[in-house]
Amino acid sequence: MATSISVRRTLSYVFIAAYLITLSFSIFDRQMLWLLLLVAPLHVVYMYNIRQSRHSLLRNYPLLGYLRYFFESVRPEFRQYFFESDLDGKPFSRRQRSIVYQRAKNERQTVPFGMQSNSQEIGYEWIAHTMFPTHVKAEDLRVTIGSSRCKKPYSASIYNISAMSYGSLSKTAVTALSAGAKLGGFAHNTGEGGVSPFHIEGGGDLIWQIGTGYFGCRDKDGNFSEELLNCRSRIRISKWWR
Repeated sequence: MATSISVRRTLSYVFIAAYLITLSFSIFDRQMLWLLLLVAPLHVVYMYNIRQSRHSLLRNYPLLGYLRYFFESVRPEFRQYFFESDLDGKPFSRRQRSIVYQRAKNERQTVPFGMQSNSQEIGYEWIAHTMFPTHVKAEDLRVTIGSSRCKKPYSASIYNISAMSYGSLSKTAVTALSAGAKLGGFAHNTGEGGVSPFHIEGGGDLIWQIGTGYFGCRDKDGNFSEELLNCRSRIRISKWWR
C-alpha cells in the first residue's frame, strides 16, 4: 500500500541532499562552499517553523507558506491594477477618483467617443435626445388636487420646490425661490419654519408645511386646529413685517 510523504520529511531529505551535494562538489572546488550561505539560512528558517506553534500554515509548510503571506500583502495592488475595473471600487470608483485628480490639475476629465457605464443595465435611467420630438402640452405637466369634490381645487405642477425652512436658508434665497416658483408656475414648500413675508414677496404659490414643530397647527391633543391655522398664518406674517 502506497503511503504519502509529509512536507516536513520531504524538506528534510532535500536539505540532507543539498548538504551532501555541496560537500561533494567542494572537494573539487572550494568555492562551492558558498552554496552553504544559501542552504543554511533556509534550513534555519525550516527548523524554526516546524517547532513554533503560532502559525499552523508555516508549521506545515515551513518555506512555501511564506508565499501565501507575500501574495496576500500584494493582493490590493494586484486587484487595483490588474483585475478591478474602473467602476467597481467602493466607496469611490477609480473613475471617480480620476475625475477629482484631473479637476484638481485643471485637466479635461471627459472621455471621448463613448461611455464607460453600461446604460443597458436594469436600473440605469438616463435621458437622451429623440429624433422625433413631440409637443408637450402645459396641462400635461399639471395635476388637479381636489377635483370637483373640493371647494377650491388646485392645479399643481408635477415639478415643485421641496421643503426648506426659512431658518435653513435666508431671506434672499427664500425670495428667489418664491420668484422662481412664480415664473415656472409651480409651488414652493415652506418647510417647518412657517410662512415668512419673503415667501409672499416672491409671488409664487405656497405649500405651508404643517409639522410637529413650533409653527404647527395642532391643539394640545395633537389634532388639527383650524383656528390655529388661520391665527398663526396671520400672526406669523405680521411679526415678520414689524
